[in-house]
Amino acid sequence: MKRKATAQWNGNLKEGKGSLTTDSKVLDQTQYSYSTRFENGVGTNPEELLAAAHAGCFTMQLSAYLSEEGFVPDELTTVSTIMMENGSVVRSELKLKAKVPSIDESTFQTIAQKAKENCPVSKAFTFEKTLNAELL
Repeated sequence: MKRKATAQWNGNLKEGKGSLTTDSKVLDQTQYSYSTRFENGVGTNPEELLAAAHAGCFTMQLSAYLSEEGFVPDELTTVSTIMMENGSVVRSELKLKAKVPSIDESTFQTIAQKAKENCPVSKAFTFEKTLNAELL
């Protein structure tokens, strides 16, 4: 499997702007700039995309592991917060809220931790990954 995205940029860092496009066109000349990355401008930024990738990958991996153990989740909602310090990404904080019928807390936590460690995006990230998993 191969996935591609294209970044295009014009101008210097602070006044310039760019766009991101993916083959699927989910991102189609989506704007990004200094203000979308370091301020509150409209558009996306690389760290937001890392957060989306980690939340999505972890949640799918968790669903797979739960299914392998005979549990069908009613709902899994994950928020990933990417933390930057001194110009480096240092952590992804995963916060999960899950509705999984007939599962006990210990089994749920074990499976959630396994998903955090083994989803492909987690494996790609060399920085710290944390998980707060809440069974509703």
